[in-house]
Amino acid sequence: MDFTVNAKSYPAPAKLNLFLHVVGRRPDGYHLLQSVFRFLDYGDRLHFKLRQDGRVTRTTDLPGVPQEKDLVVRAARLLQEATGCTLGVDIAVEKHLPMGGGLGGGSSDAATVLLALNRLWHLALPRVELQRLGLQLGADVPVFVFGESAFAEGVGELLQPVSLPPAWYVVIVPAVAVATAEIFAAPELTRDTTSIKMCDLSTAQLRNDLQAVVCARYPEVATCLNWLEQFGNARMTGSGACVFAEFATQHEAHQALARKPAKWQGFVAQGLDRHPLRDYAD
Repeated sequence: MDFTVNAKSYPAPAKLNLFLHVVGRRPDGYHLLQSVFRFLDYGDRLHFKLRQDGRVTRTTDLPGVPQEKDLVVRAARLLQEATGCTLGVDIAVEKHLPMGGGLGGGSSDAATVLLALNRLWHLALPRVELQRLGLQLGADVPVFVFGESAFAEGVGELLQPVSLPPAWYVVIVPAVAVATAEIFAAPELTRDTTSIKMCDLSTAQLRNDLQAVVCARYPEVATCLNWLEQFGNARMTGSGACVFAEFATQHEAHQALARKPAKWQGFVAQGLDRHPLRDYAD
């Protein structure tokens, strides 16, 4: 996928959770997590046209996502409110990432809006401030603003850069949308996994604590995961529904993808160490 950046068109990459542990729960109900985020060279693309009248509009139709609730629109308006900016923008969303897939599509789109408009509107907000604003939109937004592969804690907002080896991934997209809130509310969800330290990543038993819950409730996810496990340690990303396996080379990944059932959707992508807009904030 072409992930180049130009004056009016900006990428919003997918993410994978290479593991996801639920290690506790705060008094306010939010779950405490540990995870490693990695970006992919595959995702959505957003197109911006500046306005002088201060209006923020989404010019593309996204079925099931009203404009006023879209994180893209909310991110732009939040940035206006935080800075007093009087400029507006028309945003067209070129959507490739599935909703309810665990690839972070909505969060990535929101982060790209914050990063791109920070430059297009000449706001010069520091990265830490954009991350703070992003957290108001969703727990996964800050990591996209952070812009590097990261070890995450808290609700996902406490981030440390992590070095990861080069890898290619096959991602299978089951034909279901998983509701994140439903999975985190499940009584059978494991919420007491032992915390690990970043230095333990190479030796710890890593998994996705949400995976068993999703597979029990969405058999399509379990079917895709079982098929992908023939190639190694397959895993679900986020709260699902997408599942992935890691490969050493692009050729091996494409060979595996070619063997999937014809009716399934999926793609091959390379892991990114840095977000394409990493330099859009200091």
